[in-house]
Amino acid sequence: MAAPFELFCWRGSCGLPSVDTDSLIVLAYARFAGAPLKIHKISNPWRSPTGSLPALKTREEGSVSQPSKIIIQLRKQKYNADYDLSAREGADTLAFISLLEEKLMPALIYALWIDPKNYVDVTRRWHAENVSFPLNFFLPGRLQARQLERVRLMRGNGTLEAGEEAEKELYDDAQECMNLLSQRLGTNRFFFGDSPSSLDAYVFGHLAPLLKIKLPSSKLQQHLTSLENLSNFCNHILSLYFPGENKDGAERPAPNVQRTENNDFDNEPHKRSKQILSVLVAAAAMLSYALLTGMVAVQQERMDGPRGEPASMRDLVEDEEE
Repeated sequence: MAAPFELFCWRGSCGLPSVDTDSLIVLAYARFAGAPLKIHKISNPWRSPTGSLPALKTREEGSVSQPSKIIIQLRKQKYNADYDLSAREGADTLAFISLLEEKLMPALIYALWIDPKNYVDVTRRWHAENVSFPLNFFLPGRLQARQLERVRLMRGNGTLEAGEEAEKELYDDAQECMNLLSQRLGTNRFFFGDSPSSLDAYVFGHLAPLLKIKLPSSKLQQHLTSLENLSNFCNHILSLYFPGENKDGAERPAPNVQRTENNDFDNEPHKRSKQILSVLVAAAAMLSYALLTGMVAVQQERMDGPRGEPASMRDLVEDEEE
């Protein structure tokens, strides 16, 4: 039986099932809730049904984006990782998710997209290598501009730019947030005991990229690794719920488990472009050789009608098609 849901998300790397925070949140929540998904790991947002990633495609409800909306759709189909939470725990979940989005997300975006060294050496390079041609030339810059505007809106600062002042402000808030998360987690496996919930998915989605992606400018990363319980928390989820991830982020199917993930959208992003360019170069070389040696001659009389009048544009197009 085909999976009732199709999830389109950013592909993975660095031992992560996805390099994108929102995609990680949805992937983790779906695993926690046991939702059957057919997963398309891609690197072109325009190939998703909503034009953005992640996106969930359902048979009855159409397609939705954003982690919160995707989680609501999964819950409607009885895939609820928060089913056993008390009212107090539900309130704590909402409070901590709000804290993550207000304090940690802006710093994470800054570290990956705005910090000049991290962006050039890591983020832009990854997109250039994984996004298909010719999209890889302009998509990273467009995404960077969008992320910068996102941070400005989050912080209420329309002039925020990369620099020591902005970095200190954002990183201080992020470190405070991580300290609170570390205190709340304590020695537990998950935030509410032995079973993961949506809060665990959100925390994992925010912290795992920071933990696993090697960044040249790593102040925020160093603070996370100093909080041993949060680092162990991320590694535990990766080993327990994503055991097939190799060092490059490509997932290997676990034994005796039916695989529903589909990774065939962008496996070789540059192969097709190289093939097309090779064919065009070869064709141009052959045509040039033929013209120079006289094997092909341009017949001017075909351009004229029976009385020397110019042929119609339709005739020219038909000649080109032939």
